[in-house]
Amino acid sequence: MLYDFVQCPHRVYLDLYGDPDRRDPISAFVQLLWERGSAFEQETIEKLQIPFVNLRVYSAEENERLTSEAMKRGDSLIYGGRIRMGNLLGEPDLIRKEGSGYVAGDIKSGAGFEGMSEEGDGKPKKHYAVQLGLYTDILDKLGVSAGHNPFVWDIHDQEVIYDLDSPMGKRDATSLWEFYEFCLENVTLIVNQKKKTPPALCSMCKLCHWRSFCKAQLQGIDDLSLIPELGRSRRDAMLPHFKNVDDLAKGDLNDFIKGKKTVIPGIGPGMLETFQERAKLLNQPDTGPYLKENIDLPQFETELFFDVETDPLRDICYLHGFVERRNSDPLTEKYVAFFANQPTPEDEKKAFKEACDYIQKREPCVIYYYSPYERTTSRKLQKRYPDVITDVDLESMFSANIAVDLYLDVVKSKTEWPTNDYSIKTLATYLGFKWRDKEPSGAASIEWYHRWIETGDVAIRHRILDYNEDDCIAMRVLLDAVLKLSIKNI
Repeated sequence: MLYDFVQCPHRVYLDLYGDPDRRDPISAFVQLLWERGSAFEQETIEKLQIPFVNLRVYSAEENERLTSEAMKRGDSLIYGGRIRMGNLLGEPDLIRKEGSGYVAGDIKSGAGFEGMSEEGDGKPKKHYAVQLGLYTDILDKLGVSAGHNPFVWDIHDQEVIYDLDSPMGKRDATSLWEFYEFCLENVTLIVNQKKKTPPALCSMCKLCHWRSFCKAQLQGIDDLSLIPELGRSRRDAMLPHFKNVDDLAKGDLNDFIKGKKTVIPGIGPGMLETFQERAKLLNQPDTGPYLKENIDLPQFETELFFDVETDPLRDICYLHGFVERRNSDPLTEKYVAFFANQPTPEDEKKAFKEACDYIQKREPCVIYYYSPYERTTSRKLQKRYPDVITDVDLESMFSANIAVDLYLDVVKSKTEWPTNDYSIKTLATYLGFKWRDKEPSGAASIEWYHRWIETGDVAIRHRILDYNEDDCIAMRVLLDAVLKLSIKNI
């Protein structure tokens, strides 16, 4: 519940009190996450070269008793234990003796910190921190804690320490422990039905089993979080002043803007005006999208629409896909892909090299991609395989005069749309484009890749390639539509 609260407080309430018949089916990707998490945990334990007590095989009640006995004996490492104090219950993967006490840890099939890469160590993941906080809290209350330094064993075979008494970030002095206590307090209120948790539209909705139910509720009440990039926290700050999208669309902002500030915490005049424009578009979708300013794009005969597919569970980029077009002529359009048939460094490097060679052979050209992910992934691969391409050549390939991030450079900064978000799926669908797959998503592609690796079924490989090609074509559809938009004077 603590983990889910960090993602979405309303999910905690619905899981407890919602009608289970209103749930969506669990997505294949989420099921894959569960399977891979369990498999990775087992693989990690099997590789241990130190003795441990295995309690994973016992029933819940017996497990609690055996865990308590193991700690009283002073066993050095306990796997699959179960600890409880009052209404707090935890099942840490590991409980390790340190000095005269114990610390808890979890085995995670992802990076231990947010944003961990070759470029840096990242920062603590809040949903990991609250789980580790719970285990530590129980050990504290049981009188056997060795301190506030639980750990994660992650996908990179690294032990990542979570110092719960450290601040959450450079700009946030709140400690991870204080954040855990805040989450615990609010989850307790939800459990006891003393706290209301209204739904809100956010990025996590796409993988949630309540997504259809919540979306219908939000549309029914014309919720402010339906406005792109507004989100839960801004919605909550605005609710005392605007009850829904229609209210904001029709409101007089002069009543809320005071000089260079507004009466709404965390929202300045420019942001408030932007949200009102988006509210008006949602209220009058027939008016259509528009430009906020002129767009100046690189002019080259060859256009490349570039999209990568990655698997964070295996930490591999398994596909570089391109739709190539010349002179904006649809008859010249063709799809080219470089695929890692196996999740190995050799296959990943080969696909990366082929993609880089492909781009360089077509220069001068303009490269279009959607969000910084393609560039970030390419930089990560360059550091991993520096003999494929130099960092100088890669940066030249993605320089601003020949590469365009359609999301940041165009959609986000220079356009407005009558949609609830600005994902490529949403915008291209709005423009009438249809993916060949009934359930297209990057998450689904990861699940397909896992099944391709397991089965070698060429139909699955074709499905991945078709999906990637459609993503590339969707960017072309979006670009062509943007170039036809007119500027609206606000």
